[in-house]
Amino acid sequence: MKYISTRGNAPELGFEDTMLTGLARDGGLYVPAGIPQMGRDDIAALAGLSYEDTAFRVMRPFVGDSFSDAEFRDLIERAYAGFDHAARAPLKQLAPGHFLLELFHGPTLAFKDFAMQLIGQLFQHALARRGERVTIVGATSGDTGSAAIEAFRGLPNVDVFILFPHGRVSEVQRRQMTTPADANVHALALDGDFDDCQARLKDMFNDFAFRDAVKLAGVNSINWARVLAQVVYYFSSAVSLGAPDRPVGFTVPTGNFGDVFAGYIARRMGLPVDRLVVATNQNDILHRCLNGQGYFKGETRPSISPSMDIQVSSNFERALFYAHDGDGRAVAALMDELASGGFTVSQGALETLREQFGSGRASEAETLATIAATLENSGELICPHTAVGVKVAEEMRDPPVPMITLATAHPAKFPAAVEEASGVFPPLPPRMSDLYERSERVTRIANDLGDLQDFIRGHVGA
Repeated sequence: MKYISTRGNAPELGFEDTMLTGLARDGGLYVPAGIPQMGRDDIAALAGLSYEDTAFRVMRPFVGDSFSDAEFRDLIERAYAGFDHAARAPLKQLAPGHFLLELFHGPTLAFKDFAMQLIGQLFQHALARRGERVTIVGATSGDTGSAAIEAFRGLPNVDVFILFPHGRVSEVQRRQMTTPADANVHALALDGDFDDCQARLKDMFNDFAFRDAVKLAGVNSINWARVLAQVVYYFSSAVSLGAPDRPVGFTVPTGNFGDVFAGYIARRMGLPVDRLVVATNQNDILHRCLNGQGYFKGETRPSISPSMDIQVSSNFERALFYAHDGDGRAVAALMDELASGGFTVSQGALETLREQFGSGRASEAETLATIAATLENSGELICPHTAVGVKVAEEMRDPPVPMITLATAHPAKFPAAVEEASGVFPPLPPRMSDLYERSERVTRIANDLGDLQDFIRGHVGA
C-alpha cells in the first residue's frame, strides 16, 4: 500500500512512513494511492464482532507490511483497553430512525481518542523498532490536544507540544491538557485562534531545517492514520443497523473535516452510506462552500461548540483532491489561493462534492434549544457539538433510512453551555472527578513562529 500527496509533488510512502511524516514535504496531505474494497460478504461478516476485530479487518488492507497481523492486532487491543464501554462506540436511539453514536467513552471523553490511542501505540512500536525519537507538534481547538497528550504522555520515544488558542477552549478541555505532569508533554496557550495555531503548525512543517533538526512529526487530523482509525466506527455502527442489506446515513458535526472524510473513505470502500451530512456551527465555511458560495475565510467567532470554531478545514483538501480526479496541481493552485483569502470551487468539482456531502448549520440559539429538546424528548444529555449534529440531522434525514449522528464529546467537557441549555450540570466520570483540583502546567506563548521554535528546541528531550 502506497500513499501520495494531494499536491502531487512529494515522494510516495508506505503506511509507517506516512504515519510518522504527517504532512507531505510539498505541503499536501497523504491519501492512499488506491482505496481497498470490502464486498457485501466482507461487510456482513463484521456483524457480531468486537470493535477490535472490526478495526483489524477494516484497517488491515491500508497498513501493508508495516506491521505483522499479530503486531497490529495487539496494538489495537492495547489502544482500546482503556475505554469504559465494552462496545467502545455504542449506539443509542434518540427517535424512530435517528441514532446517536457515542464516541466519548475513551480516556479524554471525545471521539479523538479512537484515533489518538491507536496512533500512540503505533508510533511507540515503530519508533522503538527503529531506535528513533520524534517531536510531535499538534494544534487543537480543544479535543485533539488532550487526546494526544493522554496517548503519548510518558512514552520514551516522543516529545509532545500542543498549541491551543488561549481563552478559546472549555475549562475541562484546558485542564485535560495542562494537568498531566509527564515531562515529555507540553501545553502551549497561543495568543490567537485555532486557525493561527494550525497555521504555525504548518509553518513549522514547511521549515525543513527545523523539521529535520527536531525530527518533527504530526498527529493532527492531517495525519492519515487519524482518518483511518475513524473509518472503523462507520462500519461498526452501520452493520449494527443492518448494513450491507440496507443503507445508513450519517450526520457529522465537524470543523476540520477529518471525521466526515473518514465516512467518505468508508463509502468508497463499499459501505452503503446513503447520506453523509456535514453539520457546522456559526463558523460555517464548509456549509457555505457546499452551497456554492466559495471557500473564503472569514473571522472565526467564538462559540459554545469551540472545537468547531475553524475557518480553514485542513482535511477539506483531501476531498478537493478526489473532486478534482486526483489532480495535485489543481489542488496546489487552490491552496495558494486560500493563502490569499479563499477560492471559488469549479462547477464540476462542486457537483462532485455535493454528490458526496450534504450540509447544514446551527446557530448558538438553535444549539442550546437542541440540547434542551433532546433531554426532554429522549432523556439524553448531549454536548453542544453533538447538538449541532442532531439539529442538522433532524432537518435533513430521510425517515425510511436510519440516520446516525456522531456524538463527538461527553457533555461534561462543556458544562457551562450544557447547564445553560438544560439546567443540568453534567458531572465528570468518577475517574476524572478531581480534574478541577489538579495543578496546571501551561506556557502562554506569542503567535510567533520564531518564539515557538525556540521553545520547542529548548525543551526537546528535557
